[in-house]
Amino acid sequence: MLRRTLLPLLCGALWCTEVSAQASESGELSVVEVVGGLEHPWALAFLPGGKDMLITERSGNLRLFGESGLSAPLGGVPEVFARGQGGLLDVALSPQFARDRLVYLSYAEAGDGKAGTTVGRGRLAADDSRLEDFQVIFRQQPKLSTGEHFGSRLVFDRDGHLFIALGENNQRPTAQDLDKLQGKLVRVNADGSVPGDNPFVGQAGVRGEIWSYGHRNQQGAAINPWSGALWTHEHGPRGGDEVNIPAAGKNYGWPLATHGINYSLLPIPEAKGEFVEGTEPPLHVWEKSPAISGMAFYDNPRFPEWQHSLFIGALRGYLIRLQLDGDKVVGEERLLEDFGSRIRDVRQGPDGYLYVLTDASDGQLLKVGLD
Repeated sequence: MLRRTLLPLLCGALWCTEVSAQASESGELSVVEVVGGLEHPWALAFLPGGKDMLITERSGNLRLFGESGLSAPLGGVPEVFARGQGGLLDVALSPQFARDRLVYLSYAEAGDGKAGTTVGRGRLAADDSRLEDFQVIFRQQPKLSTGEHFGSRLVFDRDGHLFIALGENNQRPTAQDLDKLQGKLVRVNADGSVPGDNPFVGQAGVRGEIWSYGHRNQQGAAINPWSGALWTHEHGPRGGDEVNIPAAGKNYGWPLATHGINYSLLPIPEAKGEFVEGTEPPLHVWEKSPAISGMAFYDNPRFPEWQHSLFIGALRGYLIRLQLDGDKVVGEERLLEDFGSRIRDVRQGPDGYLYVLTDASDGQLLKVGLD
């Protein structure tokens, strides 16, 4: 039976629906639908104060949700290439948002007959109705996608650099090409300029934005709150989804090294094995792909049972909790399997609950905790 429950943080005067209570290793889960009716939501970002959040919908809408409910689509958002896996993707706030109110968006952008991942920023208006003065600060070059493998997650590190986790546009060999931005993790300054200490700066024929390469389709990225290091994850093909801690200048193998095969059940043509000399092995790998998307470290006293956990969404219909001991994965638990929804994004809220987006034409924002 569904129960109506009043949630003080996000719902305010709104009634939210408790959809289920499920068992887990850490105790009984509470799962609450905070809002529904979202069109393939892709990402969320909490505004300062923790009562409002921005939510992207892949069709191209950016919405504000808070105590007043779900807003109409905000103005000033760029036109997006909303085909296949493309559309409006990640959202991140400037580290100085309280002062500059800058909102960063990643999205698929058409051009040259194909599409690629683009990142821009605009200032959230004082009345929260639109983004003002939106400007592109980064474009994936060349544009090679026909609708697949755009990535992409946006993460600021502690020094204010912006990491952009990219896909290889389903053009496998490009992940190894250092003159292209497909299959790369890139690192830029907040204005899109290239930091002088990036690993390939000044090398002829190499894009200076590149931090690491040999990635397939990265859809999760987060800063480890205990070490300050960036962690990412990426889709494998049929098998071989993986988690990495990308180091400057390193090659993470795709498509030369992979634990997966083609969807046709044939080998990846370029693959030389699961481990290839000169490439970095994954920190953690799934031989059977959960189809991972979204990533959040848990570092909040509300639920001590979840401390030192990494939560990852799975498009196969569950939420993954990886138990960590330093940089080692020492356990795995799958949550919300009975719920059966594609999990596109997961974030830790300022109240210590997890906030999860389900990827559907009638997508939901769920609030997940322990009873």
